[in-house]
Amino acid sequence: MSNVQAVKENYDMGELDTFPKILRHNAKNWPTDIAMREKEFGIWNEFSWQDYDDRVKWISLALRKLGVESKDAIALLGDNRPEWVWGEVAAHAMGCYSIGIFQDSLHEEVVYLLNKSNATVVIAEDEEQCDKLFELGDEIPDVKLIIYCDPRGMRKYDDKRLISIEDIYKQGQEIDKLSPELYDLYVDSTRAEDTAIYCTTSGTTSKPKIAFLGGGNFVQHCSSYLRADPRQPGDNYVSVLPLPWIMEQVYAVGQALISRQIVNFVEEQETLMADLREIGPNFVLLAPRVWEGILADVKARMMDSTPFKQKMFNYAFSIAEKAQAQGKRSWLADNLLMKALRDRLGFSFLQSAATGGAAMGPDTFRFFQTIGVPLRQLYGQTELCGAYTVHKEDDVDYDSVGVAFDTAEVKVINTDKEGVGEVIAKTVGMFTGYLDNQEAYDEDVIDGWMHTGDAGYFKPSGHLVIIDRIKDLAKTSHGVQYSPQYIENKLKFSSFIGEAVILGKDKPYLSAIVCIRFSIVSKWAEQQGYGFTNYTSLSALPEVYEKLSEEIHKVNDTLPDAQKINKFILLYKELDADDGELTRTRKVRRTVIADKYGDIIDSIYDNKDVVDIDTVITFQDGGSSRIQTQLKVSTLIENDGSAVSINSTNQVERKAS
Repeated sequence: MSNVQAVKENYDMGELDTFPKILRHNAKNWPTDIAMREKEFGIWNEFSWQDYDDRVKWISLALRKLGVESKDAIALLGDNRPEWVWGEVAAHAMGCYSIGIFQDSLHEEVVYLLNKSNATVVIAEDEEQCDKLFELGDEIPDVKLIIYCDPRGMRKYDDKRLISIEDIYKQGQEIDKLSPELYDLYVDSTRAEDTAIYCTTSGTTSKPKIAFLGGGNFVQHCSSYLRADPRQPGDNYVSVLPLPWIMEQVYAVGQALISRQIVNFVEEQETLMADLREIGPNFVLLAPRVWEGILADVKARMMDSTPFKQKMFNYAFSIAEKAQAQGKRSWLADNLLMKALRDRLGFSFLQSAATGGAAMGPDTFRFFQTIGVPLRQLYGQTELCGAYTVHKEDDVDYDSVGVAFDTAEVKVINTDKEGVGEVIAKTVGMFTGYLDNQEAYDEDVIDGWMHTGDAGYFKPSGHLVIIDRIKDLAKTSHGVQYSPQYIENKLKFSSFIGEAVILGKDKPYLSAIVCIRFSIVSKWAEQQGYGFTNYTSLSALPEVYEKLSEEIHKVNDTLPDAQKINKFILLYKELDADDGELTRTRKVRRTVIADKYGDIIDSIYDNKDVVDIDTVITFQDGGSSRIQTQLKVSTLIENDGSAVSINSTNQVERKAS
C-alpha cells in the first residue's frame, strides 16, 4: 500500500514516523497545496506545503550553523502563528526538543521553564515577548539565541543574542544552496523512538511538570485520533487554543501533517468570531470557556433583539430541543433559526467540533447540539498525548466523554458500589518520563498504566463519565459528598456567570464564590439604567446580586436538596491565571483560592452579612490598584444545620456523577 493510500484509508504513516519526514513527503507530493493561512492586517496570507517545508529547512540549517546541537531545547514563546509551528518541526528535524511557553506567561513562569528545560534558543513572536526575556537578564544563562518574528519595535534593541527570523531564513537559504543534500540528512536521521516534545502539564497544584513525548508515538496517537474523527486533505481548521497545550499540538501540528488539512491562524483573539465566519472551518477545537463565551454572546444578542425575535428564537429552540431529545433534527427549526445562527457563528460547514482541557457542563453541551453544532467531548492528559476518548458521530452522550480510541486502553479501578473509581489509562502516545522528576513518574505510572487522579465510571453503553478530580471530591461536615466541578459547570451555563468556585468541604452546607461575566452583566445593567464605573462597582450593585440570585436559584432547582447552594458572594475581581488562581488552561486552583480568599470563606460560614475588602491588585504591566469595598453575603437558603441521611448522600453522589 502506498503512503497516499494508507493516509486515505487508515492514516497509517508507515515509515513516515516523525513530523519532519511527513512534512517533506507532503512538500514533494503536493507542493502547491495550501498548508496554512495567517490573517494579518485583514488579509489572509497563504503558505503551501513547499513554503512550510522550506522555512523548516532554513531554520534547521541556520540554527545548526549558529551552534545549536542535537538534544538542545528550543523554546517557542508567543501566540499561535505559522513561525511557531515551523520552529517546532525544525527543532525535531535537528534532533532537538521543542518546548512551548504560553504567550501570557509571567516572568517567573518563563524563567522556570527556560531554566528547567535548559533551552538554548527562544523563538519569540514580537517585542512584547522579547521584553520579557531582556528583563530576565542573567536569570536565563543557557539562552544563547533569541529569534524574533515580528520586527516592529525591535530596532531599538542591542542584544548580541538577537536575530530576526528573516535573517535566519537568509542564512538557511545560503547553506541550502551550498549543501542541498544536508537537510535531507537531518530528516533521515530523525527517529520515531526519540523524545521530540517537552510538553508542560497544567500544574493545577504546583508548578507544571515537563513530560517527555516521543515523535513517533505522537504520530501514531494522532493517527488513531483521526480514525475516530476523520479529516480529509483541504479541510479547514482554525487554530485558536494556545499551541503549548497538548491538544492544540495534536490538531494544528500532528493531525494537520497527517491528514493535510489547512491550519488557519486568526489575526487576534478579539477577531476570532469574525475570522471563523470568513474561513467557515470544517473542524474546530475550543476550550469550554470559549464555548461558554459564544453561548453568552448568543444570549446577549437576544437581550438586544426585539420581542418578536426573542419569541421566534424561543419557539424555534423549543422545537429543536424536542427533536433533539428524540435523536432527530427539526427541518422547521433549522430553517427558522438554526441555519442562520450557525452561519452567524461561522459554523455552517462544521463536520466536527470538539471541546477539552476542562469539563463542560451538560447544559452547554446540549445547547450546541440543539442548534446543530456537531460538538463532541474529549478526555485525556498531557502525559498520554492529549485526548484518548471522544464521542462517535452517531453516539453522543451529554454526560460522558465518549469512548476510547483504538490504540488506547481505559479502566476504572478501586470502584465503590456505584461503580465509581479512579480512571487509569495507557495509549500509544504515552509519555516516557518527567524532566528531572523520576519520583513523580513512579507515582503516576504503575505497571504501565497512568493513574489520572480523576474519578469516573463507565455507563452500560461503554461511555466514560468523568466526575471530578478525586482530590477535589469533598464532603460536608454532615457527610454529604459532592463534586464541585459538576455544580460549577451548571452555574456557568448562565450567561451572567463567568466563573464559580463551590465551597463546602467540612462545612455544614454548600456556598459559592461567583465571578460575574462582565460583558453580559454590564450590558444588562445599562439596559436597566443602573450606574457603575468598573467590574468592582458593578458586582457590588444590589440589583446585580438580585439577578444572580435568580440565576443560582435556577441551578438549585436542578440539584438534590443536600447539594443546593445556600449562600454566595460576588467576588470583586475576575479569577486570573496571572494571579495563580487559574491554570493557563483555565482550571481552578482550589488550594490557591482557599488560601487567598480564606477570610471571605470564613465570613460566609461565620454567618456575617458583609465582608470588608481592602486589597491591592497588581497588573501584568507592573501597575497596581487599591480596592476598598464590601462584599455582601447573599443567603439563598436558611440553613437549620440538620444532617443528611446516608441514603440521601449516596443518591446525591450518583446524581452528581
